[in-house]
Amino acid sequence: MLDGEELTIINVAPEDAGQRLDSFVAKKTGLTRNAVQRLTDGGFVLLNGAVPKTGTKVRAGDGITVETPPLSPVDVVPQDIPIDIVYQDGDIAVINKKKGMVVHPAAGNPDGTLVNAIMYHIKDLSGIGGEIRPGIVHRIDRMTSGLLVIAKNDAAHIFLSDELKTHSVSRVYYCLAEGNFREDEGTVDAPIGRSRSDRKKMAVTEDGRNAVTHWRVLERFGDITLLRVELETGRTHQIRVHMAYIKHPIVGDEVYGHAKNRLGVVGQALHAGELKLTHPRTGETMVFTAPLPDDFSAALEKLRRAKGE
Repeated sequence: MLDGEELTIINVAPEDAGQRLDSFVAKKTGLTRNAVQRLTDGGFVLLNGAVPKTGTKVRAGDGITVETPPLSPVDVVPQDIPIDIVYQDGDIAVINKKKGMVVHPAAGNPDGTLVNAIMYHIKDLSGIGGEIRPGIVHRIDRMTSGLLVIAKNDAAHIFLSDELKTHSVSRVYYCLAEGNFREDEGTVDAPIGRSRSDRKKMAVTEDGRNAVTHWRVLERFGDITLLRVELETGRTHQIRVHMAYIKHPIVGDEVYGHAKNRLGVVGQALHAGELKLTHPRTGETMVFTAPLPDDFSAALEKLRRAKGE
């Protein structure tokens, strides 16, 4: 293997035996299957020390190493990919990101990202994030849909970053969580850090960074609950980790919960539906909303019909 940016080591548990290598690695790393296949073809994935075929079935006890090589900024190019621009002026743009789109390029996902799209559709972007993350102030996960704000100049980027650090930006999510909650609302206050057993995952850890999530029940469907969740902090995978920590993982979450669900939701049923911020130039309070994606809405309708509503 070539010297890479990050090395991930995965051990195959007995319950994972029989899965295709590319599918298994994709699930464990958060990369797409195509990305895993490209890395494997390039010699960046080893199965028990040897380069495997992507269709190989993994066995219990197998050891897999995945090396993600650094991405060159010159590889990041504008691409004419449709995106939903909710709002735009000379300082900011608010995007309703579709589920399945990665926010910025990285090894395994060199293109087809939100950054590639905004470089095409939005000509002026802050340079603080560097050539690989122009304009990106904060992120949401690939399989999470919803709102995020883009900075179009450095002054706006600095202002919005400070607002995020001081928790002045309000971010509200909607999710379907497994199980029935005993209470109508609550707060998860538990530090989040890198998982000791899987470097691609986050976990509640004693030495993690402060993380606070507020949740409120909107509808109950027996073994599934619709929640309104508000972030007080913004750690990686925060809502997903906290919901799993309190034994209510998000429906469809392949990493922290159970991938299979009867509702037909692809990926986690998690949507960034509301964003409230102060405009960096005018000081105006601005509130943006985005409707639930189709698969989330369809899942809700299915639950409501089963409930008899």
